[in-house]
Amino acid sequence: MDVLTEKLTALIEPVARQEGFDLVRVRVTGAKNPTLQVMAERPDGTMTAEDCAKLSRALSPVLDESDPIEGNYDLEVSSPGIDRPLTRMKDFDDWEGFEAKIELKEAIEGQKRYRGVLAGTEGENICIDLDGEDDTALIPFTMLGAAKLVLTDELIRASLKAGKDAEKAGQVPDNYQDD
Repeated sequence: MDVLTEKLTALIEPVARQEGFDLVRVRVTGAKNPTLQVMAERPDGTMTAEDCAKLSRALSPVLDESDPIEGNYDLEVSSPGIDRPLTRMKDFDDWEGFEAKIELKEAIEGQKRYRGVLAGTEGENICIDLDGEDDTALIPFTMLGAAKLVLTDELIRASLKAGKDAEKAGQVPDNYQDD
């Protein structure tokens, strides 16, 4: 994580928590017209358009006061989506059993990219059952460059079910639609 992302995360995370959200990722894209992307979710994994607007309204005064990005920029608050990035150790446990793509910062034994079924974590390692292999690869979390779930029918079914379960429990507005 670069210095700016660390600074932004330190500003954003307390506000997100205060509003009832878990921060998933903070990223700045674009050099000429930068966009500050804030990805968050409720502790149950849901995030509605209304939630995004609520978090955006809470973040705006904090970001305006601290002015962490030079010049003008756009603030974009979103949910992680179905084929979400995996950025925290807990993500690898939460999404155990689902297919993922993992890219490392540097190659381990000549391999930098992995694809397989998440098998949770072990200590500070990510566990992944690789396609076509009988063993589980242990990848140090500190080596993680990027990871995300692979969009599969199983993942779509699980996401739709979670949205419906949350709606039944009264945790999302009636107009909630899982994209």
